[in-house]
Amino acid sequence: MEQIDNMLARPKRYANIDGLGELTAGIMCLGFAFFQWEQIRSPAGAVWHSMYLFAIYFGALIAALHYGPRAIKSRITYPRTGFVEYRKRGRLWLSVASGALAAAVSVLIWIAVRHHWDMQMGALIFLGIAPAYAYRFAKTARWKWAVAAAIAVSSLAIAFISPDSLVDLTGDARLKPFVRFAGSEMLNLAAVGVLTLISGAISLWLYLRHTQPPVQEAQ
Repeated sequence: MEQIDNMLARPKRYANIDGLGELTAGIMCLGFAFFQWEQIRSPAGAVWHSMYLFAIYFGALIAALHYGPRAIKSRITYPRTGFVEYRKRGRLWLSVASGALAAAVSVLIWIAVRHHWDMQMGALIFLGIAPAYAYRFAKTARWKWAVAAAIAVSSLAIAFISPDSLVDLTGDARLKPFVRFAGSEMLNLAAVGVLTLISGAISLWLYLRHTQPPVQEAQ
């Protein structure tokens, strides 16, 4: 029975067996954060505000995130551990969980406003990334629950940063009316990007260490 359960759980583990899922997510978050950082700190006429650069930058980023992992899997992962095709299943329960999470965050925001907590409400949106990460990645290895916890803690920590500090970070006082979202969003993207990048790199290192390339048959 244990062997059957292990076989049924293999596709879930295999989805991120080489850490590329986390590496992709980390690079994507850092890519977004970097572009936002340059836009915020650049003057109005800078090239970072050009739609041409926007299209080129994100087109190149999306292409790299799409074709890069596929190339690595075809050259490293599939030859070592084979190819797994996933079954399609309903996502109703995931929608219910997402709705419950949104309701919980709404209640937390209501409590914070009622008690006049000095929090950056935009940062609380990123609390949803922690359970999403746990569902997607932490099931494959117990130590990744620590990463999910670190994501949640970093979001809460960023939520308590003062607006004036975020203005200093962005270097543009004009953002002050909505700096509670813009600055905290950028910090959260960077934090999530770094944490998932580290976790993905560890997963890739462990994968390469514990799997071997196929032995070439003698000619």
